[in-house]
Amino acid sequence: MNSFELTVFIGLGALVAGFLGALTGLGGGIVITPLLTLVFGIDIRYAIGAALVSVIATSSGAAAAYVKEGYTNIRIGMFLEIATTVGAVVGASFASRLPASTISIIFGIVLLFSAFASSRPAPPAPRDLGPDRLAGLLKLDSSYPTAQGLQNYHVRGVPAGFSLMFVAGTISGLLGIGAGAMKVIAMDQAMRIPFKVSTTTSNFMIGVTAAASAGVYLQRGYIDPGLAMPVMLGVLLGSLIGAKVLPRARTSLLRVLFGLVVILLAIEMIYHGMTGRI
Repeated sequence: MNSFELTVFIGLGALVAGFLGALTGLGGGIVITPLLTLVFGIDIRYAIGAALVSVIATSSGAAAAYVKEGYTNIRIGMFLEIATTVGAVVGASFASRLPASTISIIFGIVLLFSAFASSRPAPPAPRDLGPDRLAGLLKLDSSYPTAQGLQNYHVRGVPAGFSLMFVAGTISGLLGIGAGAMKVIAMDQAMRIPFKVSTTTSNFMIGVTAAASAGVYLQRGYIDPGLAMPVMLGVLLGSLIGAKVLPRARTSLLRVLFGLVVILLAIEMIYHGMTGRI
């Protein structure tokens, strides 16, 4: 297979990953690293670098739309990005020091967690426990649009959410994924933020977190433009197509199928890591 054919196949694989990621809410970035590593035999650190570039590209467009619609809490996003960006730099620094087999095993475990998180139905709106002193000082409380008009909500558990965001950022930097599932769980469960606000704010944060990680990978020479370009274009195009198909698709079935694919990839990543094949 020559360079042109390899580029075309990588672009097509990234397109499928972006398409399925848009339909299931996991994003195409989480499939890119296993795809490049297991199918195309690319070094896992270069695969992570390419995945980070695709995450930055795909999250930016969706984030702008959610901000315009009024769902995203920009103040919370900017505050929590302090933790995620610091964590992302720490994770990216670890990536250059850890053996590739260790990174592969960690990636497999995170894939299993993501498959489990995506299979769960959206939780009911959390019970409003009233204002929180720290959230009030930081002015994090806000409102979001509903069918009945703007709905006010209070933010709680700021220290717990901030700590979990550092962990999510570290995972993002180490593995080249958005770690959106962990961010949503942190905001939804720990900070008691409505689910729609959690998901949209998480999307707003993902691009910034990935950019912080990508800077470290770029400095270390792990971002290859010849690899990152077809991956970015493929995932971006696939995400746009997926967004068009989403209103007519049976997302429950797609989530099951995509979850099974992610579980298989996770098992392969863990197996290859434990046997030293990566």
